[in-house]
Amino acid sequence: MAEPALPCRRFMAPRYWPVWLGLGLLRLMAALPFAWQLRLGRGLGQVGRRLARRRRHVVRVNLTLCFPDLSPAERERLLAEHFAALGAGLFETAMAWWAPDEQIRRLGRVEGVEHLDKALQEGRGVILLTGHFTTLELGARFLTQHCSFHAIYRRHDNPLFQTIMRDWRERRSGYPPLTRTDMRGMIRALRKGRAVWYAPDQNFGAEEGVFVPFFGVSTYTTTATARLARIAGARVVPYFPQRLPGTAGYVIRILPALEDFPSDDLTADSRRVNELIEAAAKHCPEQYYWVHRRFKSRPPGEKDCYR
Repeated sequence: MAEPALPCRRFMAPRYWPVWLGLGLLRLMAALPFAWQLRLGRGLGQVGRRLARRRRHVVRVNLTLCFPDLSPAERERLLAEHFAALGAGLFETAMAWWAPDEQIRRLGRVEGVEHLDKALQEGRGVILLTGHFTTLELGARFLTQHCSFHAIYRRHDNPLFQTIMRDWRERRSGYPPLTRTDMRGMIRALRKGRAVWYAPDQNFGAEEGVFVPFFGVSTYTTTATARLARIAGARVVPYFPQRLPGTAGYVIRILPALEDFPSDDLTADSRRVNELIEAAAKHCPEQYYWVHRRFKSRPPGEKDCYR
């Protein structure tokens, strides 16, 4: 398949030059040996840990809330490992966008494909439910070997990066990406029997949601997963990526489609989604996306935990 043409004429102004430079570096990263990518990525992440004071604070608060039984020293070690994983994730994004299929196949395996195949064969549409892990882009790339899907994304502030990200995601996933606010587009796609990639574990405040536990913390959680499944009559198939130790590569675990979902209780459904993502995050805690202010919305009477 030919690579998509990049919109060069629209983005030649000097303000876009740093983005072009960054994208060029990402492209070069994808050509490096895998072991080098991991080593350089982890090193870059540690530089980011020292420089990103505000993000470091967010991670520290999140880890304190979610892992109260760890000692302060253990949480600091987990914090350092998380920033190393973030750095590796930058190189993994480069691989997801530019590495050839043969290289991707050598780097990992997908377990539970039969669960996805079974759900797709029902023809009802499939919500590919996952969470925000540092391996997010590469995990989705592994899935493209087994099915096409619409990726859900948040618009980027930089129009050049936004355009290129959309081009590459569409090329890899087979269907046009949809914005996270395009509920009608998601419903149309699901009713056509297509798969829609969806990660509901970030807090955007304005979305319809409920407070349910996540790592034992009352957390504002969108109810969109259950609402989408009900309106479109879709199946929900969870999957979660994991980077294996050293240079062992990756495993993507696809779980059976959720039974009795959605129920008549949006709160119970949202709690169930959180439990699935929490279990996956506990399996590789350094790889979960702790730099997001997941707990910024608080129940009435509770103060902002990031201040």
